Amino acid sequence: MAKLIDGDRISEEIKDEIRKEVERLKEEEGVVPGLATILVGENPASKVYVNRKHKACEEVGFKSEQIKMDESVTTDDILLEIERLNTRKDIHGILVQLPLPKHIDRRKVLEAISPDKDVDGFHPINMGKLLANNEALVPATPAGIVEMLKREDISLKGKDVTIVGHSEIVGKPCALLMLNEWATPTICHIETKDLKVHTLKADILIVAAGVPYLIKEDMVKEGAVVIDVGINRITKDQANEELLEWRKEDFEKKGATLIGDVDFLRVEPKASYITPVPGGVGPMTIAMLLSNTLKAAKNIMRREASKVKECYGELKDMTKDEMIENLDKMVGELFDKINVLQSEIDGLRRDIEEKEKTIKALKSSVKSLDDKFERV
Repeated sequence: MAKLIDGDRISEEIKDEIRKEVERLKEEEGVVPGLATILVGENPASKVYVNRKHKACEEVGFKSEQIKMDESVTTDDILLEIERLNTRKDIHGILVQLPLPKHIDRRKVLEAISPDKDVDGFHPINMGKLLANNEALVPATPAGIVEMLKREDISLKGKDVTIVGHSEIVGKPCALLMLNEWATPTICHIETKDLKVHTLKADILIVAAGVPYLIKEDMVKEGAVVIDVGINRITKDQANEELLEWRKEDFEKKGATLIGDVDFLRVEPKASYITPVPGGVGPMTIAMLLSNTLKAAKNIMRREASKVKECYGELKDMTKDEMIENLDKMVGELFDKINVLQSEIDGLRRDIEEKEKTIKALKSSVKSLDDKFERV
C-alpha cells in the first residue's frame, strides 16, 4: 500500500515558514510582500481560485489586492491595468487568472507583466531562465511537485520520470525542473502512440491531462511514485457505483466530488507514494505562489538596495561641484515631470468640464420634454 503524500500538511508547513519570514521582513526592512490578481469576467471556478489565493495571502501576512474587470474589457484595458501594477512599489507579484475570455490576447497579456513580478512564472524571460537552469520565478504547480517530492525525501537524481500532459503551465516546465534535478524526463501527450509503454517505465509518474481514470493499474510499475495533478469534477449522475460508495459523503453534501486522472483505488496498492485528489498537488500550487511572491519581494528589495549602494558609490567619488551639478540636473528633471503631470491634470479637468456641460444640456433637454408632455 502506498504512502499518501499529504499536500495539505506540506503546504501548511511552507505557509508557516513564509509567515515567519514576512514577520522578519516587516520588522527589519519595513517591507510587506504584495500580490495583485486580475480577474476578468464571472467564471465561477476562477472566482473560487482567486478567493483562495487572497485568503492564503491573509494567512501569511501579505498585502493583497483583487482587480475585477468586466468580461467585455479589451486586451488594451487589461494591459493598462498591468502597466499600472508594474510601476507600483507596494505590489511585488502580479497574477492574471486564467482562462481569459476568448477575445483577449492571452499571450500579449501574460508577456506584459514585468518578469520581476511574474509570480505565475509564465513570462518568456522566466521560462528562458528555467531552461538555462537559472531558475527565477517558476510556475507554481511544477515547483510544488518538486518541493513535495523533496520534503518526502524522494530522490530525483537518475530517476526515469514520465509526464503525461505537455501544457505550458505544468508539463513543459515540469520536464525542465526534472532535468535541472538530474532526472530523465519523458513527456507524453495526446499524439503519443503507446502511452502505456512510457508510463510503465516511470520511477516517478506525473499525470496532468485532465482525463479521469486515464491511468489504469496495468500502466504503473510496482513501487512507482505517482503524482496526480488532474482535477475533474464528477457529478452524482456521472459516477459509477464504486465512486458513489467511495465518495458517498461528497455526493450527499455537494452532489459532486473531485477525482484526478489516476484510477486511485487500483493504482494506490501498486505505488510506493501517491498524491490524493483533492489534498495533494492543489494546496501546493497556492503555497508555491506565495513562495514566489515572497521571493519576488526580496529580489526587488535587493535590487533597490543595490541601486542605492551604486548611487552612494558614485556620489562618494564626486567633488562638491559635481554633486551640486548632478543635484541641479535631478531637480530639473523632477520639475519637467511635474509640468507634464500638471498638463495631464489640466487636460482631465477640461474633459470633466466638457462632460458636465453635456450632462447639463441633456438635463435641460429632458426637462423641456417633460414640460411638453405635461402640456399635452
